[in-house]
Amino acid sequence: MNEEKFALPIHWNDYEDIAMGLYEKFGDDFNESKIYRIRFTDLMNWVLEIPYFQGTKEECNEGHLEQIQSAWVYEWRDNQ
Repeated sequence: MNEEKFALPIHWNDYEDIAMGLYEKFGDDFNESKIYRIRFTDLMNWVLEIPYFQGTKEECNEGHLEQIQSAWVYEWRDNQ
């Protein structure tokens, strides 16, 4: 069966889904301290590249990016 057909869209407030997507993309390239030092402009662009992500740059804000960083750290910790 085609998984893409049933994939749900991801939005800016789907922090855990975004964190999983970032961890899948970067794996252990970023540890906890590196994740918190990522520039928000870079983080925003990486999120926009996640498959099934439906948000726009205009919808992004600092609060979303902070939550995404925290969720990504927890995702990284869970995989250690």
